[in-house]
Amino acid sequence: MEHDHIATAAAAATAPAGSATTETATRARTRRAILDAAVTVLSANHGASLADVAEAAGVGRTTVHRYFAERSDLVAALGADVRERLHEATVRARVEEGPAPKALERLCLEYFELGDRLMLLFDVPQFLSWAGFEEETDSDRVLVRLIERGQSEGTVDAEADAEWLQNVLWSLLYAAWMQARDYGTPRHTALSSCLHTLRKAMAAS
Repeated sequence: MEHDHIATAAAAATAPAGSATTETATRARTRRAILDAAVTVLSANHGASLADVAEAAGVGRTTVHRYFAERSDLVAALGADVRERLHEATVRARVEEGPAPKALERLCLEYFELGDRLMLLFDVPQFLSWAGFEEETDSDRVLVRLIERGQSEGTVDAEADAEWLQNVLWSLLYAAWMQARDYGTPRHTALSSCLHTLRKAMAAS
């Protein structure tokens, strides 16, 4: 009897934790679905409403409002999500390994896959008023340090300012995304053109 009592008490103690874990996972999936839907909807229509996002996410408008009370809250969440994805992409690129030009290409490959999300930062007017838009990120600092490493090693143009080359890299990525989105160029072709031009732009004199 004592054993049964202990087992019952243990089950009762662990059930709420399991339920809480399940609820947390469900909320995380719902939030992710809303953010992913927002990327798709806002990419197609910059003026889309929260109701449009809700429809695309397959949830009710009240559900979206529980997660993001105002449109500005959704914009801030998308910005934070993009910054987190940039950080993860930077880690995957292993920028500390090998020659700087190869590391820069790996970084471009990772960043290219974030095109839809990153284009929102450039294209949607609401992001211009988002507090995090102009802040320098850890990913920005890593990229500049990588360029400076290449310059010190003699593998990247040392006559150009590192921040200038950083902007060149972003401009080439944006051009590649535009080429794929607006002109129907295959993504792998647009990316190959981006990398080809990047090599020439970064090459040491």
